[in-house]
Amino acid sequence: MKSNNDATNQHWSVSHGDRGARAALRPWHRPLYLPLDAPQHMAYRLRGNPEGDAWLLLHGGPGGRCQPGMLAPLDLARHWAIAPDQRGCGDSRPKGRTARNHTQALVADLEALRVHLGLERWSILAGSWGTVLALAYAQRHPERVERLVLRGAFALRRREVGGLLQGGRSSGKTMRPAPDGWPRAPGTSLPALLSKLRQLLQTGTPAVASLRAARRWALLESRDAERGLRRALVQAAVQQPGSASALRSTWAALRRGTRQRAAAFQRPAGRDDRALQRKYRVQAHYLLHRGFVRPGELDKAVRTLAQRGVPVAWVHGRCDAICPPGNSRGWAALGQRLAPGSASLALPLSGHLGHERLMLAALRREVCGA
Repeated sequence: MKSNNDATNQHWSVSHGDRGARAALRPWHRPLYLPLDAPQHMAYRLRGNPEGDAWLLLHGGPGGRCQPGMLAPLDLARHWAIAPDQRGCGDSRPKGRTARNHTQALVADLEALRVHLGLERWSILAGSWGTVLALAYAQRHPERVERLVLRGAFALRRREVGGLLQGGRSSGKTMRPAPDGWPRAPGTSLPALLSKLRQLLQTGTPAVASLRAARRWALLESRDAERGLRRALVQAAVQQPGSASALRSTWAALRRGTRQRAAAFQRPAGRDDRALQRKYRVQAHYLLHRGFVRPGELDKAVRTLAQRGVPVAWVHGRCDAICPPGNSRGWAALGQRLAPGSASLALPLSGHLGHERLMLAALRREVCGA
């Protein structure tokens, strides 16, 4: 795929009066801002062809941010990408704020962005936690959604969160031990752990305990992503040998990153640590409140979309070690039962991450039809 600027410059000309077109040429680190309810300002980026099909990109987390790699499934010659950082996340201001930060506020923020951009409808490409927000938005505003492509759907179930934060079953009867230095005692409940983590991460300047908590959380996520990709690599060696080489290089890069993160665990606090602390402060806040989503609400959203005829493509790595593939299987089956043809399911031989080769290929097929 061409770079953003290449795709932009070759297929449409920039008018000085077209703010959206000019925004597409801005460096990624320079977002636009939309004022919301004070003191909130949403950071967002625009990329691609403003005359093309509009795609809203929703990042994971909670607490994450949009990255340039999220553009990879799109064809920027014919797609218009809108990439906001969710409330309290990334470059949105105030950074790391959890007051008045909940899922319905995020839904309202997205709708304000749609109105601001003058879009009648848009499609949504979302991954992990972003799938929860995508379903919440689409349930509230189904008439504004053309279609959804949802990767690695997150169901907000306790076993998904607890498997990461409390240690879990890795294979057979072997249990992954709880991480060293993690703020919990044996038998501590998941809500109690999340409450303690949120408390640790509230401080503005990283203290020793909060620094260790944020770094440990990031390391756990990295290790689980690596574990899923490792499973995919083992299966690919037997089932899809032609893909094994690319998977091996991606897994090796991820493994190097995990080792570097572990090796740097004792280094002094830096700017990246402040960003990590803000990220996991927001994540602990959302997970402690189960994403501010009532039980059964995600199923209800899937039903609403099927009944309204909004197509949903579910794409889930077969070896995902963070969000179980059964999440997407179940919701795709539910949509199909209610409205045959409204839902599709792809299970590439990959883990959780959107940039893994077979996952990215599956996403491109759903978004671009090729």
